[in-house]
Amino acid sequence: MALKDLRAKKWFGIVTNLYVVVLTAFVVWMVFFDTNSLMIHLELKKQIRTLEKQQEFLRSEIEKDKKTLEKLSDPKELEKFAREHYYLKKKNEEIYLIEYEDSLKNKQDDEDQ
Repeated sequence: MALKDLRAKKWFGIVTNLYVVVLTAFVVWMVFFDTNSLMIHLELKKQIRTLEKQQEFLRSEIEKDKKTLEKLSDPKELEKFAREHYYLKKKNEEIYLIEYEDSLKNKQDDEDQ
């Protein structure tokens, strides 16, 4: 095809129109290369969604911790918590840890890996 044949085509006239060329260059620049490009906006929106999920999770954890703190203000509950989680004991007292069958299987699976 010669250049004359290309110029005779209708789409060639549209594509080579100055406004179309400038508009296309502008759109490509704004989508990919600009500091406020569409790609950066999409990435930032994804980060915002992730941070919002994390924020919601942390809020629920704070609520759990507040309930635990309220519960631990009672001395009996505090003692129960210390015995269950930190295996604390009184003098002249012995502690026996009872492991159930399913927890033993989990430990064996962990050791095999």
